[in-house]
Parts: sequence; structure tokens; C-alpha cells
Amino acid sequence: MQLYKRILTPFILGIAVITGATSCKKGLDYANQNNLNPNNVWSDSTMIGAFLSDIYGGMMPGWPVSGVNTDEGISNAKGMPDYSRGIIAVSTTNAGLNYTNIDKINFFLDKLETLPGTILSESKSKQFAGEAKFWRAWAYWGMVNNLGGVPLILHTQVVDKVDALFVPRNKTSECIAQIVKDLDSAILLLPAAYPNANADYGRITKIAAMAFKGRVLLSYASPLFNPAGNAARWQAAYDANKAAVDFAVSQGCALSPSYLNIWYKERNNEVIMVNQFQYPNHPNNFNSIRPEPLTKDASNNNQPLLSLLLAFPKRDGSAMRLNKEQLSDPVYNSQFLTDFYTNRDDRFYATIFCGGTPYPAPDEVAPVYIKGNSFWNVWRYDAAGNRYVNILNVIHPAMPGNPGLTGFFDRKGLDTTVTAGLGGQAQTDWPEIRFAEVLMNYGECANETGKSGEALQVLKNIRQRAGVLPGESNAYGITASSQSEIREAYIAERQVEFAFEDKRFNDLRRWKRYDILNNQGTRHGLYITLQDGQMVTPSDNIMTAAVRAKFTANYIDNLDGDPAFKFSLDLNHWFYAIPPAQISQSKNVLQQNNEWGGSFDPLQ
Repeated sequence: MQLYKRILTPFILGIAVITGATSCKKGLDYANQNNLNPNNVWSDSTMIGAFLSDIYGGMMPGWPVSGVNTDEGISNAKGMPDYSRGIIAVSTTNAGLNYTNIDKINFFLDKLETLPGTILSESKSKQFAGEAKFWRAWAYWGMVNNLGGVPLILHTQVVDKVDALFVPRNKTSECIAQIVKDLDSAILLLPAAYPNANADYGRITKIAAMAFKGRVLLSYASPLFNPAGNAARWQAAYDANKAAVDFAVSQGCALSPSYLNIWYKERNNEVIMVNQFQYPNHPNNFNSIRPEPLTKDASNNNQPLLSLLLAFPKRDGSAMRLNKEQLSDPVYNSQFLTDFYTNRDDRFYATIFCGGTPYPAPDEVAPVYIKGNSFWNVWRYDAAGNRYVNILNVIHPAMPGNPGLTGFFDRKGLDTTVTAGLGGQAQTDWPEIRFAEVLMNYGECANETGKSGEALQVLKNIRQRAGVLPGESNAYGITASSQSEIREAYIAERQVEFAFEDKRFNDLRRWKRYDILNNQGTRHGLYITLQDGQMVTPSDNIMTAAVRAKFTANYIDNLDGDPAFKFSLDLNHWFYAIPPAQISQSKNVLQQNNEWGGSFDPLQ
């Protein structure tokens, strides 16, 4: 984000001012201006702003590559995380307490209260306090969401009072109350937009604080924290998310007309909280999600699994279904491939790269691959060896590299302007919170509070933006009507809308729906297989019917090739453990979660 490049600059300027003002007095009785004095930070408004920017730099989330954690993607065979396989232990299934940023924020807030208006204006001081309180809420929620209640430390600790440094865990309810309190304060103190919109774009706004409050309360109302279904929590979550939607709309926020352009039209109205990337100060790198022959270093991560490939609906809103038993029927197989490639909503094409189409980057591996041609990542069946063989390097002779496992790749947000060799210069922004999430959070809460009409309208709005046709009933393919059916519809729609955005695992966890993964068993794939006697060239495109007719779709039951690698998440452990070393360091003041043999109940 743009704030990032402002983190170091003020500190450097401050050093220059200090070192450039060396006194010419003789003797020893003078201040050595060549030494950087930390107290000087708090006498200069620019330096104070730089301290806050450093907090931003340490906390703003960046692009995730986490598809392997769920049924979104696979990166390599037998690379399924142990947690997904149900292999858990206190020593490995833990989430440590980290107060580094909270300590900075507490120090910053305490310092702000002591500054006179001659150093920092009252309006600027309030703004800075609002931003800092947002980030403190963010840091605490990161721990509470994993562990339940944690020690609440809200002021700078005095290091020479050793006993006071060992703080017991607060109840989860107390932590949530403090998080909400900080966010309510931030909402009051922050502007909806900053006067200097260009320079301050990326700072936390009132809209972002309201949206995050809605996210927190939605999670707190969800079955993970609320297994008894406390209606008051759902009402509080509904109120917070409805307020966030209404205020965001009043300030011009909306769904981007183009799903694809959320990532390619910077500063669009859907973006609410953003990490801005730009070269050379704060670039990004997408090489890890690109296919290996068209990338550098890390590669082939987040290759879409069959479950994700099928999750995107057809253009008419109906589900994209696969009956694997009918794939042997050429008529069924042909129609399936036609629907799969040509009849999907816009999100499919913005999220998934399909082998047999031009790769959306300016790379060439001349003469075997010329930009604008299709990059073919497909298969042929070797009957003698009873196996499928990827024929990328047959269609593209001598194309180097590992072709991967699925023939499909993650293309969401991919910087399409840089070659693999310049992958470290990517500049696509990361929208941590976008209006679609706020809208869907509100819709989910509406359903849980008996407002099915509001919940369904949100789903229709999301699908309409995705290019789904309304149909005769203007239902956009949505057939749900009861509360439970709408709940399932939200589970399905969030999987599609937020694919590869690091939301799938947390959603499944807060819903306590690991069964969705476990019921899938192994990780499945779809091999697009060239028929016997057929061949394609790089200039062909699988979106063309005559070219597509040369292929069949084949179901692959286990991409890992080993029955031991299957989803088998433990349904008795929903919160993580505190690392035993941290409990020991606390002189046993910290108590372990009861799921892991301790006495702390994360539901209180």
C-alpha cells in the first residue's frame, strides 16, 4: 500500500535533520545531535505519523496463497497439511500469543495522550488514535479467533515490575467487548474519507472500521463461538453489518460492475480496506501461483481442485454438476465440457486459468510458446501404462518445467503486465475488505435473524454482478427459501465469491462445517484428456467447439495418489492450543484451552 513507502522516509528525514544540525560549540557541555534520540519522535508530527505507518506496515495483510488448506487448491502431491488429515497434537496445532504490535500500539496511544496541541493538532491526534485502535482490535481479534480469550493489555507495561508482566487470560466475552469498544471508538474518530484522498488512500476509514466490526460480530455469532445459537449475538451482528452496508452505500461504495476489474481497476468503489502494491517501493510477486513453465522459482501453487471448479454456477444460475458415472457417455461428456468452458458466470473466468486458452501474461518461451497462443496443459491416457500423462511438452515441444497436477491454475488478481522474470515487480493491490464481503456478512446475519427476503436479495445482487442471468422468476438461479436452505446457499456462494481470498477455511471453521471437507475424502481432479488419434496446436483454443470435440473430461479420484491423503479434520478440536513453551514462560499464569487438556473455556 502507498503508506508503506512512507514508513521509512520520515525516519530517514528525521535522522538527516538531527545529524545535519550538529552544534559548533566548543567543550563537552552540549547535546550530541549526532545521536538519534527516540524522544525526538514525539516532538515532530511527521515522525509521529511515521511511527503509525510502521504499525500499518507490520499489520496490513497481503496476498494469500492458502488454497491448499481447504478444497480450493493443491500445490503438490502428498502436500496436504497434517491438520486437514486429522493429524493433530498440542505441539503442532497451536497458535502463539504475539503482542509485538499491541505493545507498539499501546505505547503509541499512551504517548498521544501526553502530546500538546503545538506538536499534534487535536483533529490529527484523534485520527491517529482511531487508526491505532482499529489495529489494536485487529491484533486482538487475530488471537481471539484462534484461541478464545487472551490477556487484555491496554497500556504500556513497566518492564521493571516483573510480576505485573505475567497477565492471565481474559474471558472470550471480555475480549470481544474490548475489541468492539476499540472499533466503536475508531468509528467515532475516523473520517469516511480523507481530505487528501491521493496521499492518504489506504488509511483505515470509518467504513473499514464498521466493516471489520461486522466481520468480528458475525464470527462471534457463528456456531464456533455460539454453539447454542444465542439470538442476541445474531441481532448484534445484524445491526453492525446493516449499519456498515448502509453507511458504505451512503459514501459511494458499491459492487464493481466487473468482477474481474475489482483487481485491475485500482481504487474502485468496492475496495474498503486495501494493501497497495507498487514497484519499486512495495511490489508483490505472483510467481508462486503461475504454471512452472511460465514462472520463476516457486510455482504451481493453488491449482484448483474439482470441488472449486464445479462450485461456480452456470450462466443461468443453475449448479454446474458432474455425474462421474455418465462421463463414459460421449454425448453427456461433450455437453459437460461445453457447459464447463463456455457457460459459466464471470467469476469462473476471473478466478480460474484453464489449459488450452492464452495465458494472461506477456511471457514467451519462444519458439515453443508465443504469447497470444493457447498454453496447453492437458492429458493423454496411456493404456499400456494405465495412467494419464500430461502432454504439455508434446504440444509445446521442449517446454521446460513441471506441468503440475490439475491442468488448471489460480489467476485471480494475477498481474498480467509482468513476465515471470520480472515477477517481483507485480503491483496488483490486495483488497482485504471489499463491499461484497460486507454485503454478504449482512445477508448471512439477516437470514439468521429471520429476514429471509433481505438475505435472498443480497445473493441476487452478488449473482447479478457475476453475470448470472435473472431468469423468468428473477431469482438468478437461487432456489433456496427456508432458513436452512438459505444458509447452505450462503456457504456455496461464499466459496465462489471469495475463492483464493483466504476466507474458505475460516468460514468452514466458524460454521463448524469441517464435514464439508471430510465428506469429500480425497482431493479430486478433472483431467481434460485428448482423445486417441487427436492432436492440437498452440494456435488452437479449447473454447472453440471443434477443438473441444477432440477432448473428453475424466474424473480423477485422488490427485495425491495415496489413500492416506484425504480430508479427515478432527471434529472435537475447534480452537487451537497455546504453545506449551509460552505457558511455561508465563510461569503457568496462562491456562491451556480445555480442548487440549487445560482449564480455559474459550466459549465463556
